[in-house]
Formats: sequence, C-alpha cells, structure tokens
Amino acid sequence: MVLNYIWIAFFLSAFVIALGKLILMGDTAVFPAIMSSTFAQAKTAFEISLGLTGVLSLWLGIMKIGEKGGLVSALAKLLSPVLCRIFPDIPKGHPVMGTMFMNFSANMLGLDNAATPMGLKAMQELQELNPKKDTASNPMIMFLVLNTSGLTLIPVSVLLYRAEMGAANPTDVFIPILIATTVSTLAGLLATSIYQRINLFNRTMILFLLSICLLVAGGTWGMTQLSQVRIEALSTSLANIILFSVIILFIVAGMRARINVYEAFVEGAKEGFGTAVRIIPYLVAILVGIGVFRASGGMDVIMDGIAWCANACGIGDDFVGALPTALMKPLSGSGARGMMIDAMSTYGADSFAGRMACLFQGATDTTFYIIAVYFGSVGIRKTRHAVGCGLLADLAGILAAIAVGYIFFG
Repeated sequence: MVLNYIWIAFFLSAFVIALGKLILMGDTAVFPAIMSSTFAQAKTAFEISLGLTGVLSLWLGIMKIGEKGGLVSALAKLLSPVLCRIFPDIPKGHPVMGTMFMNFSANMLGLDNAATPMGLKAMQELQELNPKKDTASNPMIMFLVLNTSGLTLIPVSVLLYRAEMGAANPTDVFIPILIATTVSTLAGLLATSIYQRINLFNRTMILFLLSICLLVAGGTWGMTQLSQVRIEALSTSLANIILFSVIILFIVAGMRARINVYEAFVEGAKEGFGTAVRIIPYLVAILVGIGVFRASGGMDVIMDGIAWCANACGIGDDFVGALPTALMKPLSGSGARGMMIDAMSTYGADSFAGRMACLFQGATDTTFYIIAVYFGSVGIRKTRHAVGCGLLADLAGILAAIAVGYIFFG
C-alpha cells in the first residue's frame, strides 16, 4: 500500500511541477521531456530484465546443484544459531538460511551479478513459507531491508570511478563509506527488529555483531596498509576467485551426492528465465514513476529546499552539491552513479562535494529497485513496513555519510 501511494505521488507531483513551469516560466519543453522519459524508462526496465535473464539462469542453475547436492542445507544448519534470531519465523535449519547467507556474502563483496540471483532465489523460498501469498511476511521484509541497506566491505566501483575522474587518492573514501554503510545496515536491522518485536539483545546476537564489527575493523586496517593499486588488484582478484570457487564447490558437492549435475543446472536455469520475465511489469512501473518525477524537475525542487533549510540552520550547504546522488540512490542505481560522476566532474574529484557524492553512493542501496525486483518476482503486492524500514536505513546511511564526511574531509 505504501508503494502504491509513493508511485501515485511521483506522477501527481511531476504533473503539478511541470504545469507550474509551463504557466509561470513558459517552459514548453517540460511535458515533452516527461513523455520521452516514460518511453525511455520503460525500455530501460525491459533491457534490465533481459540482461538479468542470463545471469539469473546461470546462478539459479548453480544454486539448484547446491540444493540437490546438500550444500545449501549444510550451510543453513551451520548458520541457524544466528539467523534464527534474526528470522524467528523460519524453521530451524531450513535451506533458505544458506541461500540468504550467500546473498549477504555476495553483497558484502560487491558481487552484484551473483547477489541478485541468490536474493531472488531466497525470496522464492521465503514465499513458500508465506501463508499470505500477496502480503510480505516478516522474514521477507527483514531480508529485503538488509539488502537495501547496502553493506559492502569493498566499494570497488566507487574507487574505480574516483581513479578515472583523477582523484589524487581514490581510496581516501574507503573507510568513511564502510562506516556509513555499517550504520545504515545496523539502523535497518534495528528498525525492523523493533517493528517485528525481535529481541536482538542476547548472547548469540551480541557475539555475532561484535564479530562483524571486528571483521570490518580488521579489513579496514588491512586496506589502509596497502597502496591504491594493491587495493584495486586485491579486491578485484579476491572477489572473482571467491565467485569461481563457489561454482566449483557446488559442482563438486553435486558430484559427491551423485546427482546429475547438468540436469540440475538446467532445471534451475529454467526457473531463472521465468523469474526474469515475471519482474518486467514491476520494473516498468517503478522506473517510469521515477523517470517522470526526475524529468519534471522534482529533484531540483527538493534540492533547493534542503539547501535553504541547511543555510537557515547555520549548517552550511557544502554537501548540497552531492545530495542529488543521495536522493537518487534509493530510486535508481544508474541514476545515482551518473549524479556521482557529475558531482566529481563539476566540483572536482577531491572537492568536498565530490567526495561526499562517493560516500552517498556507497552508503546505501537502490531501495525501490530492490523492492520492485524482489517482491515482484514472487507477486507480493502488500509490502507492509518494508518501504518505511528500508528508507529509514537509507536515511541513517545518508546522515552518517554527512557526519563522517565532515569528520574526514570537512
């Protein structure tokens, strides 16, 4: 229901803003721009779905091998003590635990091409446990919010873009991004747990969260000891080695279980193709709504309002030049990437606004895109508190990025 109101708001606000521009400023190009955006975004949604078809077929095929080979179930049993605390409604040892863990791991390593198929597979398995097929269950919402918080240990793409834009030290945003995205994830976890009345203050969860913090701190310290070239080489190589090792591990597990590995892969790949087709209408809906709002100039109106408020409060508007990236990130990953590059191009890669744009890009994930793809793949129409908790995690990440940005670069 919340998504319904937001979608309607995109169109109505776009119409009001465009009509105001036409009447007050005589801007005759605004409505043609809006209509062009609707066609362009519809085409983009189809192209995204088409591009996902091959990736989904590949990874859901690999996941089917792991499922039939017993590896996913073994991983689920290993992780049950922790994940059962976060997902109390999922039966202990259920295979979806293993699938979710693989999705989280891929996200943390920045492996988007692997994370999305694994996430969709997990959502399908969660739907099998869902008593109300059109309404998001508590585990579905928790899983989605943890995805939208965008926890990534190594933001490879941001570092590469900074290098291409001529930053003197492209990796100087690494630690600030890691801090901001960790705050976003913890905020999303806490908000969803409060809403679902999940008790996180127990020995298992405290030890687990402390372990994660130590892992993040250790990884951060290790990266600070390396040069930019070594960081880029290590992160890229490590990610690909891990990814290919997972494929080999699943195939070997299937061979040990004496299943027909090839047939299992084909069976899973067929599911991937069907999933890619099912998400097309949901992607078209959300991307067209976002495109209309952006083409009308709605984003500029919000930006001007935030700048006025910041100056009125005496904070200063140094970070406002980077805000388009923050406001666009929950709506569109490619749009936010373009805003980040534009900020570095306009203000300089090593300027405060240029660095802040990189922090915003790495602090959160594309909330509305993930909701459209994940819930759309299983036909969820009633999202309950998923949008609110996801946006709250985004807000926490953005505020943390601003605070950390002033501490490190202000």
